[in-house]
Amino acid sequence: MENHATSMYMPTEKAKHEHPSLVTKRSVKFTKKEDHPTVTINGLKEGIDQPDCPPVNDHDLHKATTFVKDAKAGRNFKFKLDKVSLDFYDTYNRWYFVYLLYFFLFVIMALALFEDPAITNLELPIWTTMTIEFVCLCYFLFRLAHSKRCMSGIFWMGDIKNWIVLSVSVITLIDMVVYVILINKGKPWIRIVRILRPLFMMNFKETKDLRQAFRNIRRSLLGILSVLVLLFLVIGLFALLAREIFEDDVLLKPDASNYMSDYFENFWDLYVLVTTANSPDIMMPAYDASPWYMLFYIIYVILCIYIFMSIFLAVIYKDYRKHLKNEVQKSVFVKRRNLVYAWDLLKVWRGGAFVMPWQRWHALMKSVEPSKSILQLKLIWKVLDKDEDNNIDKRAFMKTADILNVKIIEKSRYVPIWEKHFPRVYNSAASQIIVKGIKHKFFGWFFDLLIILNAGLIAFRISSIEWFFLTIFSLEIVFKLYALGFYRYFTNPWDVFDFTVIVLAVILSIAAKAAKDSNTLEQRSLDIILVLRVLRLVRIFNNFEKFQVIMKTLRNIGPSIFSFGGVILVIYYVYAIIGMELFAGKITYYGYPSEETTETFNKSLLYCGNQKLNGTEFYRDHYCNNNFNNVAKAYITLFELTIVNQWHVITSGFVAVTSKAARLYFLCFHITLVIIIINIFIAFILEVFMVEYSLSKSSFESEIEKKIEELGLRAKFENNNFTDRTNLTPHMEVEDGPAGLSNEDLDLAKFQLGKSSNSVQSILQNMFEGELDEEDIGPTDIEDLDLLDPDQTDSAPFPFTLDNVV
Repeated sequence: MENHATSMYMPTEKAKHEHPSLVTKRSVKFTKKEDHPTVTINGLKEGIDQPDCPPVNDHDLHKATTFVKDAKAGRNFKFKLDKVSLDFYDTYNRWYFVYLLYFFLFVIMALALFEDPAITNLELPIWTTMTIEFVCLCYFLFRLAHSKRCMSGIFWMGDIKNWIVLSVSVITLIDMVVYVILINKGKPWIRIVRILRPLFMMNFKETKDLRQAFRNIRRSLLGILSVLVLLFLVIGLFALLAREIFEDDVLLKPDASNYMSDYFENFWDLYVLVTTANSPDIMMPAYDASPWYMLFYIIYVILCIYIFMSIFLAVIYKDYRKHLKNEVQKSVFVKRRNLVYAWDLLKVWRGGAFVMPWQRWHALMKSVEPSKSILQLKLIWKVLDKDEDNNIDKRAFMKTADILNVKIIEKSRYVPIWEKHFPRVYNSAASQIIVKGIKHKFFGWFFDLLIILNAGLIAFRISSIEWFFLTIFSLEIVFKLYALGFYRYFTNPWDVFDFTVIVLAVILSIAAKAAKDSNTLEQRSLDIILVLRVLRLVRIFNNFEKFQVIMKTLRNIGPSIFSFGGVILVIYYVYAIIGMELFAGKITYYGYPSEETTETFNKSLLYCGNQKLNGTEFYRDHYCNNNFNNVAKAYITLFELTIVNQWHVITSGFVAVTSKAARLYFLCFHITLVIIIINIFIAFILEVFMVEYSLSKSSFESEIEKKIEELGLRAKFENNNFTDRTNLTPHMEVEDGPAGLSNEDLDLAKFQLGKSSNSVQSILQNMFEGELDEEDIGPTDIEDLDLLDPDQTDSAPFPFTLDNVV
């Protein structure tokens, strides 16, 4: 008896176009002979085991490898599945092409340093900067063309990022041509198109962390703006009240102008007060007139600073966290779908279920991670194969990408080079006594004490025995290199820090002694050396457990900080370009002549080269170097505005040389960066810090470490952080087989987890790990997850799971 049916899973048109060999309409055939049912799905028979694992053809292995690599790297690229396109895609992801992209992105952003208005002595000819910019644009267009060759056409055309890069490239090329023509005719032309350059940084697939940060900020703006509008309404109300309360008393400011008599001036002064930059200056005229007037400011400060700004941070935290979770969910869905595609290519039917045997998994891993040794792959397999039957199911396979991102180090990497090449000498009794002494905790304490003593002598300017300390600390480096070997020494950040400080100090000392003008150079070098040596005190903090946790947390959130650093850099760049176009040449630093030399000083250079600054607080406080005459000075000025203190004084200088409309520029910058971006950054760091502080290891690191312990394969530390993990646990009897670790392997198979170098994505995944369904791979009706609505992730009607995707 035979029956035929068609499965209920119907792929969308996009899915058919993207992965025709993976998501096709499935034909199912049921056969019953002698009461033994057999189910055949596209040639894979359920009910008939495949004990001899059939070989995987090279093309399927290539496709599966590409899917796993994309899952591991967190890439969402809709590549075509034919052999030529896969080869192009492999080339597209080569490290040198990726780093070339980063290089040209850096170059095109750095061009502003050399373009008019350029940093002094750094300005390049127009044809030079134009040529460099043209080369950058050519590479960007080459990357676009390369991606189009290996991506499904419908997805490439539908990706707005590609069109943004293409549009900005075309606009920039047109602007370059117009600029050259007009400059040659002697007509000025403002290259405001330079403001679009950051769009290149945000719209390549390789800069997804930066793009993700901006997307989260953009989606959080609606909730932020509602609170911001309410804050402005309150400031406007108090500005009106201030005019009505203080106008009749005819109070005067210190510069003899009327106090709180103009509504828009009141609004500006009260907004500045929210930033505390003009406190208590703005209050003093009212306070001098009557202490009761202070009630107005007390109520205003409590309401706007302590209540509204706290609510503002809470709203930012809530909205941003929601959208951040959505981004993490999309990334997880992309990773899981890629792994499902790879699973479908390599699975076989055994024992009543689809599984992946060791042979296929091993072939896949050798293609995905060719640098991993067979021992490391066997260890990872042990973690996945919990039943120890040399097969893994789909749920186990779905952990592959995350486990591959865990750094596993074999014991052989830690064997000092001296032990490898001179084992008799290194393992001799005398040598081992020296090694044990170096690894003993008292060795570290002794040098920590010397660092403190050296710092004390530096504090009292006793430098006559500097060479003694340099010699002692140099010997410390030699001893550690002998005991630990180069690999172990230079993978410890604190040892690298020590090595850098001491080597620089020795080089500077030798250079100072060898120089002809030795006295001057030696004194300058000694100052630098002393500063470097004092920095070694930081190393002592690592000996205290509480400091270790904090330092580890700071190290792990580093990638997140760099991601937001990119956001701030983009904001700075945009406002710097606008600022240079608006204010370049308005204020210039020429020095500040004393009263005696004012008469002889060039009149045109007085008051920052602008007579309008005569008598202003800006000139009186010597702020002339805060200008927008080149991109470097613009960045420094914007940095000072970010700090907030005295930002209204800097603003007043540019208002004096232009008009009050200049306040809009500085107000927009303050709202954009200080109020929105910095608060979002604070909310993000708070969340990440709490997660990193509470989680010492990810779940996947814990699984690997547990398996290492079970198999007796851990290479252990001694009590101090200078020793190698060479106290090995007794060998355990482990079964030998296709994926087994034989006793013969165990002599070399000693492992430890390396220091985690968490990516931004892994940190975010840890943040929401407990809130993500481990089986969910996204809504069934959306193939391109970039189109996923933020609200849809919270209430998807019927999600893809590992059970309903065959």
